[in-house]
Amino acid sequence: MRLRWISICALLIAVLAGCSPKEPKPDAPSPNTEVPKTAQSAGKKVIGLSVLTTTNPFFKVIADSITEEAKKSGYEVVVVSGEFDVAKQQNQVKDFIVQKVSAIVLTPCDSKSIGTAIKEANEAGIPVFTADIASLSPDAKVVSHIATDNLEGGRQAGSAMIEALGESGGKIVILDFNLVESCQMRVKGFKEVIQAYNDKHAKGKIDIVASLPGQGAKDQGYKAAEDALQAHPDMAGIFAINDPSALGARAALEKAGKADRVKIIAFDGQPEGKQAIKEGKIYADPVQFPDKIGVETVKAILKYFAGEKPEPQILIPTALYRKADGMKDSALK
Repeated sequence: MRLRWISICALLIAVLAGCSPKEPKPDAPSPNTEVPKTAQSAGKKVIGLSVLTTTNPFFKVIADSITEEAKKSGYEVVVVSGEFDVAKQQNQVKDFIVQKVSAIVLTPCDSKSIGTAIKEANEAGIPVFTADIASLSPDAKVVSHIATDNLEGGRQAGSAMIEALGESGGKIVILDFNLVESCQMRVKGFKEVIQAYNDKHAKGKIDIVASLPGQGAKDQGYKAAEDALQAHPDMAGIFAINDPSALGARAALEKAGKADRVKIIAFDGQPEGKQAIKEGKIYADPVQFPDKIGVETVKAILKYFAGEKPEPQILIPTALYRKADGMKDSALK
């Protein structure tokens, strides 16, 4: 009897076990689940590029030149834009890491805060390069930074302001964008030259009365210039860290009827900025070469993958562009 019960129990266990669903192995994907393809698994050589903004033509030229130059060596470039939002840019870097791109290029929205995203890329073994704007995070490893020589460009802007104001000097305002390293260097170089000039001249000094957030955009430049005019109606000059903020400032001066009394020094040398210089709306620009930044960035990437060590910093000089240059510029109207 006892043996019979044992046999019945064994049979029941076997039947129940056969009816139970089998657990899939943890690493085995469901047959109905599509496994996402990464850049590496698809056999592609991909560079992930996140720029500060695509609303500024300067960064579009950088993106286009990187894309064009990289294509010559068989690399595809995925271009996205942070649009001044560092949190958005950090997520874009995370996406690049998931895609397992070959390299990441950034023009940071915030030179300090972008460090956490760069460190994530470092941990994933993906090399990071910065173009135009540097990372200021000491713990984030960047292979090479390729940019305009913004410090020297700022010095050229300072010299242009001295030239524009002449011996009378006067009060001037800076339209800044201090979240990014490139603009910090421009302002530093500008202030160095103005200070050196003031140290040598008892009369006709140039007084920097305010530094306002122009944020590198036309609308913000317009607002900052309006605020500056209210606080300093006798203002003689404006140094704007790029062409868009300078053009916004010019519009505010025109609305206030003071366009001919305030000299504007900008920075960039975009077509719209050069046209404004030719027309006398902006006095001068230290001109950048974003196409060269793009080409040199790709060269640094290729050098790295060839097993060589790129220079940690590659700086491209600016050239001061005045009205006389605009009059000879066949690319302008």
